[in-house]
Amino acid sequence: MSTFVVNKKVGLNYEIMEKREAGIELIGSEVKSLRNNHGSLTGAYVTIRGGQAYLINAHIPPYQEKNTPASYDPYRERKLLFRKKEIAELIAEGNKKGLTIVPISVYSKGPKIKLEVALVRGKKKHDKRETLKKRQVDRDIARDFAL
Repeated sequence: MSTFVVNKKVGLNYEIMEKREAGIELIGSEVKSLRNNHGSLTGAYVTIRGGQAYLINAHIPPYQEKNTPASYDPYRERKLLFRKKEIAELIAEGNKKGLTIVPISVYSKGPKIKLEVALVRGKKKHDKRETLKKRQVDRDIARDFAL
């Protein structure tokens, strides 16, 4: 299992409530691009419409810029492959006030490309400061033990 793209801002901006795994519907050049670690999940989110989940605002650039059709949109909506039961659970959980579904990472699981998504709640500014302070303290402790 190798990780291709990671959304580094999730831990800082959100409190993670629950994680899930989903398949993602891609075209061939997008798979090649992701396998070369190209892409970004910053600002991306998941929406559910008509019983289907979609990844919105994720940037996956074309594999070969010159061989890409002019109509290719790197920010297009991509369908996520959940079971109906999982989508129903996400809808039920997502209806709670202040919860959002965001992507955490894109990785391979065997020959398949998977997307890890999380049900999250946004952090306030003081919560973000506490997270940064805790990271710094952990770094200092690790540095002291390394010596």
